[in-house]
Amino acid sequence: MDLQSSIAITISFLIFSFSQAQNPQIFHGEFGPFNETYYGIFEVEQPATISNSALQITPDSINGNFTLANRSGRVLFNRSFILWEDGGVGGERVASFNSSFLINIFRVNNSEPGEGFAFLIAPDTELPENSHGQYLGLTNSTTDSNPSNGVVAIELDTVKQEFDPDDNHMGLNIHSVISRNTVSLVDLGIEIAPVGGKNHMVWVHYDGNSKIMEAYMAEEGKGKPATPALTAELNLKDHVRQKSYFGFAASTGSNFQLNCVLKWNLTVEMLSDPEANGSGRDKKKLIKICVGIGVALFSFLLIGVGSLVYYLHRKRAASDPKLLRALQSLPGMPREFQFKDLKKATNNFDEKHKLGQGGFGVVYKGMLPKENIQVAVKKFSRDNIKGQDDFLSELTVINRLRHKHLVRLLGWCHKNGMLLLVYDYMPNGSLDNHLFHEDEENTILGWNLRYKIISGVASALHYLHNEYDQTVVHRDLKASNIMLDSEFNARLGDFGLARALENEKTSYAELEGVPGTLGYIAPECFHTGKATRESDVYGFGAVVLEVVCGQRPWTKIGGFQFLVDWVWSLHREGRLLEAVDERLDHEYAADEAQRLLLLGLACSHPIANERPKTQAIFQIISGSVPAPPVPPFRPAFVWPAAAGGMDFDASSADTTPMTSGWTPQYISRESGGAERYTDSPVSPVG
Repeated sequence: MDLQSSIAITISFLIFSFSQAQNPQIFHGEFGPFNETYYGIFEVEQPATISNSALQITPDSINGNFTLANRSGRVLFNRSFILWEDGGVGGERVASFNSSFLINIFRVNNSEPGEGFAFLIAPDTELPENSHGQYLGLTNSTTDSNPSNGVVAIELDTVKQEFDPDDNHMGLNIHSVISRNTVSLVDLGIEIAPVGGKNHMVWVHYDGNSKIMEAYMAEEGKGKPATPALTAELNLKDHVRQKSYFGFAASTGSNFQLNCVLKWNLTVEMLSDPEANGSGRDKKKLIKICVGIGVALFSFLLIGVGSLVYYLHRKRAASDPKLLRALQSLPGMPREFQFKDLKKATNNFDEKHKLGQGGFGVVYKGMLPKENIQVAVKKFSRDNIKGQDDFLSELTVINRLRHKHLVRLLGWCHKNGMLLLVYDYMPNGSLDNHLFHEDEENTILGWNLRYKIISGVASALHYLHNEYDQTVVHRDLKASNIMLDSEFNARLGDFGLARALENEKTSYAELEGVPGTLGYIAPECFHTGKATRESDVYGFGAVVLEVVCGQRPWTKIGGFQFLVDWVWSLHREGRLLEAVDERLDHEYAADEAQRLLLLGLACSHPIANERPKTQAIFQIISGSVPAPPVPPFRPAFVWPAAAGGMDFDASSADTTPMTSGWTPQYISRESGGAERYTDSPVSPVG
């Protein structure tokens, strides 16, 4: 190995080590709509209940008015979090968190509301006695204003006390119901408990680095405001216990209201448990500092060495003998095409022959004159070493795959730095064009064709997962990667992200982010960076719902952010067939539609090991086994997953750093390059 390579590898290792040392683990939970299963996830302190698809923090009206007055309740997530670390070699650390929740605070019979609702951090899950009325379920006359109570809360107060600005305000409460910071919501056009009832979204963000707490509020559907309603400097370490709980509290007084939480998303930076780590914490911090110093010392080399490496690789790209040998030595390697033939076939890669473009390159239609056959030529866009890696990765996976529902690779070309792959041409284009781009050429797909296409994709996926000599995970299953031949048979294509797993491995880790396209990515992938057969099944479920419903997975419909949530709500209400694409005008087989919709929901299960295997999927589609049972409510996604819940070791999974404005990364090949995706239910700070 030459000096240049040694330096580059050393720098890369230092950067990677420093990044890994600095990346804390992240907890992320998405809760709701709520049902009885949540009694196993939350501590529900009576008279709080879970009913009517909501957390009823104070009693619901069905219990009678005489039970509504002068009550208080709490509902907290039943696991605690380490929210700060003592100063040591690495200094003090305070956890960041994001919380967003959809609430409905309803005044009964249009009476005056009372008393209030709060999002809280507490040292335990117990409800203080006599915490009704002005105490909001947070404190009582004995514990209020006592720093030892360890309570911090964001209140939404509907009764004016002598220390309040009005009867419609937000406040930051620290150990006391007398808010340290308050803001009237009147000027923001928000009424906490309006006559007739409205849902409101609340966002609470805390940055452990800047020690800033921000709270936002808006009517449902209006999106998060650009400016927080309340901003306050707050060092949580000074006010809450090291191990604390998140949740909600509320109370009523002589006037009463219903305090309902309809949905809740919680993201928390997970710090080390001092009881588990002991003195090892300071040692780890010292390692982080040393690694950071190492990176600083070597960083000045990056520009010079990086430029040199880039230049040398570009210079070699035109005729890289190592790449050529690698291509020629691949087992089962298809034929090598001459560049001049492909150039002629595509009319010098004329834009008029362009079929599509993705993150890896451009695909052109071509005609090989000698064979008199049409082909699709994929021209890789990156002529550097990364482009070669993409090229080899796709070739390594697909060159030996043989299945009637996979796009067939015909050959390759490497000339003058150009990297090209040649595939069978699919005359009917991609599935998404027929679903969403209607014109004279793309008519509405009938039901029989849709069912046939889904069956073909399932067959291809089963082959990749079980029948090929290595397990292959596709990692980017979506409608635009499903091609249709002359008879509208499905052909799964674009293996640019696919990986063949080594024997006895069940997942593939991607260091640069979460590969795939939003709407098709399984929720666990945002936390592990790993692709599995189960994550492929999740993408397949999104495709099934997309084909049956004629809507994209990220479609906002029926008041829901994603298609799967809308379909699940129809299933719960016994109206599942209303999800079928209305353009079919009821010309479909109801039993088949029911089967596919249930299958799509089962494949979209938030917990990976609850999704069906591809063998079962194929049997369900063929009708040889019944549709899978699907719960009426979409189960909660909780991370880290329960033990045994995944095929891979969650304890060693890659995680995404939690900083101000935490955003998990993913790599989208839909529009090319790396993009950032903000997890919509838990918006970033700022």
